[in-house]
Amino acid sequence: MNTSNIKSYAPKARNAFIAAMSKMAGRYGITESAISPMEIKGDLAIIADRPFPKSIAAAREALVRTVEQQGFTQTIEKVAYSWFNRLCAIRYMELHDYLGHGRRVLSHQTEPTGYQILEECLDIDLAGLDVEKVRELKLDGTKDEELYRELLLAQCHALHTAMPFLFEAIDDETELLLPENLTKTDSFIHDLVTDIPEEDWQSVEVIGWLYQFYISEKKDEVIGKVVKSEDIPAATQLFTPNWIVKYMVQNSLGAQWMATYPDSPLKAKMEYYIEPAKQTDEVNAQLKDITPEALNPEELTLIDPASGSGHILVEAYDLFKAIYLERGYRQRDIAQLILEKNLFGLDIDQRAAQLTGFALMMKGREDDRRLLERGVKLNVIALVDSTSLDTEILIQGIDLTQFGLKAEDIAALKDLFEYATTFGSLIQVPIELAKKLKGLKQLNELESQDLFLSEALENLRLQLLQADLLEAQYNVVVANPPYMGKNGMNALVKKFAKDYYSDSKSDLFACFIERSYTLAKDAGRSAMVTMQNWMFLSSYEAMRLRMLREKTIHSMAQIGYNSFPSMNSKVAQAVVFAIRNYHVSSYLGSFTNLNDAPQSADKKEVFLDRNPKNQFVISSDEFKKISGSPMAYWVKKVLRDTFSDAGSLKDFSEPRQGLATGDNDRFLRLWFEVDVSTTGFGIGSRECAKKSCLKWFPHNKGGGSKKWYGYQEFVIDWWNDGENIT
Repeated sequence: MNTSNIKSYAPKARNAFIAAMSKMAGRYGITESAISPMEIKGDLAIIADRPFPKSIAAAREALVRTVEQQGFTQTIEKVAYSWFNRLCAIRYMELHDYLGHGRRVLSHQTEPTGYQILEECLDIDLAGLDVEKVRELKLDGTKDEELYRELLLAQCHALHTAMPFLFEAIDDETELLLPENLTKTDSFIHDLVTDIPEEDWQSVEVIGWLYQFYISEKKDEVIGKVVKSEDIPAATQLFTPNWIVKYMVQNSLGAQWMATYPDSPLKAKMEYYIEPAKQTDEVNAQLKDITPEALNPEELTLIDPASGSGHILVEAYDLFKAIYLERGYRQRDIAQLILEKNLFGLDIDQRAAQLTGFALMMKGREDDRRLLERGVKLNVIALVDSTSLDTEILIQGIDLTQFGLKAEDIAALKDLFEYATTFGSLIQVPIELAKKLKGLKQLNELESQDLFLSEALENLRLQLLQADLLEAQYNVVVANPPYMGKNGMNALVKKFAKDYYSDSKSDLFACFIERSYTLAKDAGRSAMVTMQNWMFLSSYEAMRLRMLREKTIHSMAQIGYNSFPSMNSKVAQAVVFAIRNYHVSSYLGSFTNLNDAPQSADKKEVFLDRNPKNQFVISSDEFKKISGSPMAYWVKKVLRDTFSDAGSLKDFSEPRQGLATGDNDRFLRLWFEVDVSTTGFGIGSRECAKKSCLKWFPHNKGGGSKKWYGYQEFVIDWWNDGENIT
């Protein structure tokens, strides 16, 4: 899709939303430098000598607590982001007529500056909407701003049942900061409607691009620096080109289905699927032993452990849909099945998880017009830290022994997720704690009239949910994981990577590759797009050896330069690959070289062209023949065999340092500083040099970068075979 309008709008929208929310916070006495006290007098809340309705007190107190805990800037950014997500969601839904009442909320079908819901408010039926108040405001004729605010908030509340992750049930601190003058032509609602044409909203893919460009300026601010935990989402998020997503999903989930059903019509719908190479009888025997004879669509699970705005899960939805239809399911039943049984997503960014949930609900709504009424429970969550989990209240208020638990089990759960929003899906549930999860999950059923115990139990449920999702194993793992090298890691992340991912600690994406091994079932598959440096660098050698030893590469496409259109081409040199979570000896994998494609947009075309010059079939066992086991799939067999059959240089001689004078000022000169008659140019050997009785000889000292030729500048005193130096 054309993203130019979104790219232009979203960064400006972020600044506009933040400015508007900051202004509203200041109105309620909350600024970056100070928080004014609030005093309740009768029906009024007095803040900095300004009267407000007492009804705002609870939301204002909640906002103050959040600012005190997270800081003013981070709080405002989060609230701005939440409203951005909500308004984008409503905009998408009104253009697709998914709101249920047939009216537009943010625009008008015929009037460029109008609001249909405002014009037809007396005919609107929204749960919780005060009809009498609406009537009074409408008949007054001068209170359109107040009336529109009531209608917009009522629409948000009405969407809570279907999408509680995005729309709150009641007034909260985010609603307190919803700006005034929403219907004016300079409001951010007007900009959202006018800056992005309606045709750009036709695909739910627009949600991912809005997310990508909304955080682009924040990404630029933090990239290249040591990244604070709260900035990790902005620093690492990257929207994946659609063809790469299709490649990953089709060569993991699709490949698993095709392995069991090789004659499935699904193949015709997967243009990026790589047909397995012809294998030997021995390999086919191994594959037969581990390939199930039948698959139940309702039991297949796919997780994206770094789901971002949900692009991968949206694509997986379409493939699952094709699988269900192939098995004869009714289309109206499929949406809820996929969303509740097949798709799982985890992220550390709550706003990203909101967008993922919304995108999936919209995919389902396309197939089931009543989906928003069915109370669908998604398996998409943003991980949360355990700082708010009060273990003392739980320990004192519950008899843990009746559940086979000890106080240490609750403490272990709290410790595990202390930095959940920093480490994300890389967290692995220890075996001992995993054994206790069954007992811990029984606490989910407990209710309490005690306010503090009830709140502690609710926090416990959140921790147990994410423990359950992280401890589970899935048929398929697909991800575009975060990219962050050592130089960008803060101390917490660096230590965590070193302690738990010693083979892959050089970059977060590499840690996620190894994490996929434990997230996938023993007979499962995974597919990822990552930077390509792990294929070759010595710092990833141990990681490569483990993959070659324990896993099987089904297919790989080295994308190379210009992998992602929204990133610096020199940085984004990526590879996309699909692996089986078990080793099949001598399996022939399929490799594609896309380095010759000059631009990102060309990569897709080169891949689909399937030019034999770019295609290579090789067993990944062959990589071990070369020292360091680089993924050099293009190297010919004769050269690989030379590495394995011929001896190493160390077997013939001991490498030593080259010529070092010990005193360059004495023994080196620029060639034009000495008498040319005493300089030996073109001398062919050490013996000839000695017989020449000349003093100065050319010496390659090195220097900076030269593309073709250069730095032939120095001569060295090598009289009588270097007698003066030695």
